[in-house]
Amino acid sequence: MRELVFALEYKPGCNRVADALADHPDARVRSLSLHATADRLWRVDHATGPPAAVAAIEEAFLNSDYYADCLTTEDCGATQTTRVLDRTEDTLVLYSDWERTPSCASVPHIAHDHLGDGVLFETRHEGRHYTWRLIHSGAGDVAAFFDALQAAIGECAQMEMLRTAETAASAGGRDGASTDLTPEQEAALRGAVEHGYYESPREVDVGELAEHLDVPRSTLTYRLRRAEEHLAKQHVTGEGVTDGPSPPI
Repeated sequence: MRELVFALEYKPGCNRVADALADHPDARVRSLSLHATADRLWRVDHATGPPAAVAAIEEAFLNSDYYADCLTTEDCGATQTTRVLDRTEDTLVLYSDWERTPSCASVPHIAHDHLGDGVLFETRHEGRHYTWRLIHSGAGDVAAFFDALQAAIGECAQMEMLRTAETAASAGGRDGASTDLTPEQEAALRGAVEHGYYESPREVDVGELAEHLDVPRSTLTYRLRRAEEHLAKQHVTGEGVTDGPSPPI
């Protein structure tokens, strides 16, 4: 089995969910379940955030001119239904059922076309960054998948490859975490250290750091968060733990 992890960074106006999340940096949307066939898609998503953010996410999902997961920028004629399964002030669970048309394009359907049946999907949406994790048999044409995906997203989003590797089972029981950061995450982390972002008190805030590194603030925040998450998981699983006690704080 093979794992593919990549992120799409949507430009303003290209995806209403991304626009809503960009306005509410503390909000998140993650998939609880996602299944696709050649002509249909079903998914359940879990959104969290402050009440205003959850309301904006609900509005974006329920009232978009076209399905939020579609890569087209106009109505493609698909038949889609989105229902609220659960709702509190700071959480939202949504069920979506989407029937594809010939002009529709989405990550799951492009994956089905080029990687075959049985692809597993996991998604996480933060700000304008939409991260996808795919597990597939390894028998499909990965290069053709990414070519088709790049053609479908056009000018609406930038794609960033985060990881491509064997899964834990194929690698002999490892937990599946990559041992290396992506070059973009490594550069963000090094820049943060060099400019004093991790000093106490901080010598720069994230906006100033983004200016120093000539990277959009949302992109830098995303890369730092993913790098920090990666390093924390390495530490907890023992990959980054040293012998002996930690130095005093």
